[in-house]
Amino acid sequence: MHAIRLYATGPAENLTYEEVPDPVPAEGQVRIDVRASGVHLMETMLRRGITVGPHAPPELPATPGAEVAGVVAALGPGVEAGWLGRRVVAQLDGNDGGYAEQAVTGVDSLHPLPDGLDDDLAVAAVTTGATAQGILRVAGITAGDTVLVMAAAGGLGSIFVQAARGAGAFVVAVAGGPAKVALVLGLGADVAVDNRDADWPAQVRGALGERAVSVVLDGVGGGPGRRALELLGPGGRFLLYGWATGEPTEISTKDLVERQLTATWAIGPNMVPAGGPRELAERALAAAADGTLVPLVTRFPLERAADAHTALEARATEGKVVLTV
Repeated sequence: MHAIRLYATGPAENLTYEEVPDPVPAEGQVRIDVRASGVHLMETMLRRGITVGPHAPPELPATPGAEVAGVVAALGPGVEAGWLGRRVVAQLDGNDGGYAEQAVTGVDSLHPLPDGLDDDLAVAAVTTGATAQGILRVAGITAGDTVLVMAAAGGLGSIFVQAARGAGAFVVAVAGGPAKVALVLGLGADVAVDNRDADWPAQVRGALGERAVSVVLDGVGGGPGRRALELLGPGGRFLLYGWATGEPTEISTKDLVERQLTATWAIGPNMVPAGGPRELAERALAAAADGTLVPLVTRFPLERAADAHTALEARATEGKVVLTV
């Protein structure tokens, strides 16, 4: 089979496409003929040798990739025969090995694919979609809210725009470039601004008039996240789930006290009341299958994984980045 291999941390060009031995499923595992593999921004950082929270760079050489969709092609000892030939999606054991034509994982990590759900959409839903489901439960968005979504054309942001609109909220989307602004308007945003314009916060204020932002969903951090925080009205809720800029949004106790704001790290233990990882994944897959939420996908063939990383780092993608086989 072919796989993407990383022998040294560094630039995207270090990801090489080569032939490797077929993996053999151990007891309790299956081998999947991969049709789609998900790519995360975090994987671009790990590739460069950067530790991200609890995630350390992989031991080298390595094949990146934490999630795949495809067909079960071989069974390890102890696995029920009924899994053979089934279409599945999974978050892989060890969170690696996904950028490949075949991957092995424990049977407990498998989700049967709902009928009619394409492999690439399943990959977008199983982790990114599940995380979105958990964050949305923490956010508790209602029809009375005015929701500002940062990175609104990204994998999580595009789901947040659709979900907030579905809840009846007024949605403000912040995205990078005219094409992405048009995209998020098409997803249902009431207002969309280009974060490449230095005066985008003033544009938001002008569009809202007397209306105040009551919820911010921020995975960008840094200066942009701070400017989003300053758009919150009294009693507003600020939910963080990452910092694509490389540093988290700066929030002080003074911000919280003087403006009666609430700030929450919206992933990890705070998601527990929304359901466990498996429950959230199943909820996201069902929503993708019935069209309640439609994940956006930017596709690259497996052999162009380096190009996928480069585009993701340059913020030149829309929605979830997926490698297709």
